[in-house]
Amino acid sequence: MQTAANMTIPATLIPGDGIGPEIVEATLQVLDALEAPFAWERRQAGVAAIDAEGDPLPESTLDSIRTTGLALKGPLTTPVGGGFRSVNVRLREAFQLYANVRPARTLIPGRYEDIDLVLMRENVGGFYVAHDYYIPVGDDPRAVAVSTGINTREDCRRIARFAFEYAVRHGRRKVTVVHKANILKALTGIFLEAAREVAAEYAGRVEMDDRIVDACAMQLVLDPWQFDVLLCTNLFGDILSDQIAGLVGGLGLAPGANIGDKAAIFEAVHGSAPDIAGQGVANPVSLMLSAGLMLDHVGRQDLGDRLRRAIAATLNEDQVRTRDLKGSATTHEFTAAVVRRLA
Repeated sequence: MQTAANMTIPATLIPGDGIGPEIVEATLQVLDALEAPFAWERRQAGVAAIDAEGDPLPESTLDSIRTTGLALKGPLTTPVGGGFRSVNVRLREAFQLYANVRPARTLIPGRYEDIDLVLMRENVGGFYVAHDYYIPVGDDPRAVAVSTGINTREDCRRIARFAFEYAVRHGRRKVTVVHKANILKALTGIFLEAAREVAAEYAGRVEMDDRIVDACAMQLVLDPWQFDVLLCTNLFGDILSDQIAGLVGGLGLAPGANIGDKAAIFEAVHGSAPDIAGQGVANPVSLMLSAGLMLDHVGRQDLGDRLRRAIAATLNEDQVRTRDLKGSATTHEFTAAVVRRLA
């Protein structure tokens, strides 16, 4: 999505649960300091929406995203039991947000130096969509558990093309396809086949190789610098995206985007952390970096780059860090430091 620099852009804002409202407020403060172009429609999802409307994903929230095509979302809690499916999964299905984009870049030296990876995860198929059920045997209604996964060639080609186009636009050299085609021959074999078909269209521009998922996980620990863009099925992408976040300091430093043809939702990828909610100590970097991806998406990479530079300078030059990063700054103190850098 491209836009003129002086246009106001309607967007849906979902504060979320737990620490969500705190880190959303922090992110709004740095976006205000940037004079970011968004005009927000506040809507609820998660536990807050159950309390207000009896549904973790109300129709009013869906209607807002249908209208704006753009959302920034704090972490959500899916209640255990009660028949509620994951709100994140429902959002991806509702808007066909088929591409999950998870960059991992070293912000704080000392763990793995100079990491610069992007994971592309197919977001609407595979095992992760949780089409599962039980088969009763005798007096045990849950004697057998069954889970079904579906990948279509069309969907696999779609995410592969998204990954290769991303590589071309961002000057990336290689796409590594992650699979388990030696065992899950149909479900992930079709993913690998489709990726090879698409890769042929980019020969000479972007290299392609592939890894079995368990070998890839090991090699990400031993030598992560061999990778550039990782293209994963839904379940494998869910696992490896957290692993690459661990290479750069954890989920508190990991942004995420869910992108489809008609909508895009940007989110903090960590949980709602109810144990520290209301204490003012949450790390807002994940959501701030996700807002940076959102700025890139609407054609304001200039503002996204300014935000990323300000966050890096706050962490490394000013040494202002929240306690999960071995600092002592509160959410407010960290946010104020980033705003000063943007002034």
